[in-house]
Amino acid sequence: MSPFYTRTGDEGTTVVLGEGRVTKFDPRIEALGAVDEATAAIGLARATCQAQPTAPILLEIQRDLYKLMAEVSATPENQARFRAIDASRVTWLETQSDALEKTVVMPREFILPGERPSSAALALARTVTRRAERRVVELFHGGGLENPHLLAYLNRLSSLLFVLELAENASAGAQTKIAKDLP
Repeated sequence: MSPFYTRTGDEGTTVVLGEGRVTKFDPRIEALGAVDEATAAIGLARATCQAQPTAPILLEIQRDLYKLMAEVSATPENQARFRAIDASRVTWLETQSDALEKTVVMPREFILPGERPSSAALALARTVTRRAERRVVELFHGGGLENPHLLAYLNRLSSLLFVLELAENASAGAQTKIAKDLP
């Protein structure tokens, strides 16, 4: 049985889906790592969620994010081979948000996360997803990605995570707290 380590990254480089190696601080690897963190944060939310539709939605999102990571980790000449996120996946996120928005009251002010462990985990997942979005946008605008649906997917995903946070609070009967005293 082979060990869980390879030693191939000991000098600060890693492989991509394509030819060659890049530094571990390469924008492609930064974007990949941020999406990986978002997937893990969504997994934490999925493990703690209580509302009925939340867990299956989050599981499907995690599967999408693994497909998205394959495209992000591919070199430009190999990305089309790994393309799975398209307009239909963005539409799926919108459909989920639209259905959930009918079940919650949209706050008129900023909210404070933390009413329930599950809703706090969803808030964390949303913020980590926003960071992932920024890294993927940076890679896209730097010419490292061609698929604009990746950007739209991550943007819609953070919105859906916010609606799921509200839905988790509502299903538990928890009152979402708003941030007061803002200028």
